[in-house]
Amino acid sequence: QVQLVESGGGLVQAGGSLRLSCAVSGLLFSNYALGWFRQAPGKGREFVATIMKYGGTTIYADSVKGRFTISRENAKNTVYLQMNSLKPEDTAVYYCAADRWTTAQDMAAQKGINYWGKGTLVTVSS
Repeated sequence: QVQLVESGGGLVQAGGSLRLSCAVSGLLFSNYALGWFRQAPGKGREFVATIMKYGGTTIYADSVKGRFTISRENAKNTVYLQMNSLKPEDTAVYYCAADRWTTAQDMAAQKGINYWGKGTLVTVSS
């Protein structure tokens, strides 16, 4: 059974940092593209960042470029999202996702993603 479990969310002041983790089990981690997405209150889910198999290509949403960094540690079956210079508009539930065959562009478009976590809440106070 495939499981994706996010952790690391919480309350932080604007300008602060958080690191989210997503522990993945039940699949061959290194063969999968991974992504982070978020859903703010009253809004649809949006793409944040993706990292392809073998840690190659990364893509970020314009709203987080230069502030967030996605990385993966295959030995620990874990994907991370380092979030710096946080803003109140970053407040959302953050989800990780995994898919074996998707391209970076399709991951960004949320097309055909097979596996999702249940999310972790990030709240940024002003």
